[in-house]
Amino acid sequence: MSIEIRNVRKTFGDFVALDDVSVSVPTGRLTALLGPSGGGKSTLLRVVAGLEVPDSGAIEIEGRDATNLPARRRNVGFVFQHYAAFKHLSVARNVAFGLEIRRTPKAEIAERVDELLRLVHLESFAHRLPSQLSGGQRQRMALARALAIRPSVLLLDEPFGALDAKVRKELRDWLRRLHDEIPVTTVFVTHDQEEALEVADEIVVVNEGRIEQVGTPDDLYDRPANDFVMGFLGPVTRLGGVLVRPHDVHVEVLASVPASDDASSRPGGPVTGVVTRTTRVGFEVRAEVSAGDEVVSVVVTRAEARTLGLAAGVAVRLAPAQGAPTAPAAEPVAAAAPA
Repeated sequence: MSIEIRNVRKTFGDFVALDDVSVSVPTGRLTALLGPSGGGKSTLLRVVAGLEVPDSGAIEIEGRDATNLPARRRNVGFVFQHYAAFKHLSVARNVAFGLEIRRTPKAEIAERVDELLRLVHLESFAHRLPSQLSGGQRQRMALARALAIRPSVLLLDEPFGALDAKVRKELRDWLRRLHDEIPVTTVFVTHDQEEALEVADEIVVVNEGRIEQVGTPDDLYDRPANDFVMGFLGPVTRLGGVLVRPHDVHVEVLASVPASDDASSRPGGPVTGVVTRTTRVGFEVRAEVSAGDEVVSVVVTRAEARTLGLAAGVAVRLAPAQGAPTAPAAEPVAAAAPA
């Protein structure tokens, strides 16, 4: 393992930011720390970087105890959300900065900077100032600067959070390709579920200072450990006392709603109800179904909706699709994942 975090606790006054956190980060993988704002993920990253000192516990990087090492001796590259560029230095000098303070020979610096600028597609911008770059270009420059020192670990704190949606999507695709070319152990913080699912090899879900689950994107999406993980990784709905994803609900149209349905008393068992509302969103049709004391959200394709004749007033029986992930529904149940 590249990073071992053992029993780390960190408080700020009465606030417990990290509560006995233990997790291992595999060497050469791209790992996401995913969770809601204030959940502890950025604090955990800063503890690994040496920018925060844990109250207790241990940090090991590449087999070396780094718990009490200052940040400059941990051989980590760090990229913040807000670039932190040296405004008066050119792009090339920004990338070279870490090498210059290490007194690396000039020829070696020039070669490394040229290599990295080509890697991040900024070779034609070497002599520009950061103010002359777009937001996405500045963040690529920041990544090149972090990689210049050949870190054993690259740490990214919400690296694309300040960018618009289109640029953010482009950069996360680029980061995935970059990591495949240079498989340095990388940990990035995000609250964006889609970003984590799309980019990461492994996801660590952090909430209220604790680790909820660790696994691959498929593990977490298909086999969530609890209702929080399931709800955070995408929209969910309550169906027969369990949580299920709206697109994983099997819909059967009935001639009428039965007066009673014993199956509905079983957790996750079929429930009957009436469609109260349908909304078309692109290729999807979203329906709300009143089923006893539950309002169930269902998502089907337009073709399925036409075949079923799904419309307001139609009686239906609903059940989780075969093999669909479910989780016990805590009270209250959120209808959708946080932004």
